[in-house]
Amino acid sequence: SYKDRLNAARKAAGRKDTMAIGYGSVGGQKAVVIVQDFTFMGGSLGMAAGEAFIKAAREAVARKVPLVCFTAAGGARMQEGALSLMQMARTTLAIEELKSAKLPYVVVLTDPTTGGVTASYAMLGDVHLAEPGALIGFAGPRVIEATIREKLPPGFQRAEYLQEKGMVDRVVTRADLPQVLGRILSMLMGGNRQAA
Repeated sequence: SYKDRLNAARKAAGRKDTMAIGYGSVGGQKAVVIVQDFTFMGGSLGMAAGEAFIKAAREAVARKVPLVCFTAAGGARMQEGALSLMQMARTTLAIEELKSAKLPYVVVLTDPTTGGVTASYAMLGDVHLAEPGALIGFAGPRVIEATIREKLPPGFQRAEYLQEKGMVDRVVTRADLPQVLGRILSMLMGGNRQAA
């Protein structure tokens, strides 16, 4: 039954194979951080991953701190069928809980971020950062070209192209992320630090 599967997913949400959740300081600003693990089933969004995301969002609300999400996914875990697709709606509702609490939600898009993850929580942030050259999209370039029967522009679905088009706010190298994230979080939380 769905209830049994959800309980199993809740139990699995604490395991390493879904998403890692942490609480700490980023550039001097307290935050809850959730990181997808692409090495486990391509970072796919399934019931346990959805449950972990919701747990992280609720932890951020309870602590009154921002949520930072590092995405890395090939999309929804279709082996779970409709149960996996339901996680797109569930994670979206968790983000609404953050917004209702007036807490920032910042997304760092890593390579790759695609499919149902892009169609849900990856693109619902207040600020979207991306690592250089990251592939970000719903369907892959080959699928799109086959569908529209046209050649895509150079760099299509890459972080830099998406920044030019306004879908990504800033492309940031991993070495610069702590400083940039700290400034953004401080600014969004009403701090006195200079904006990024």
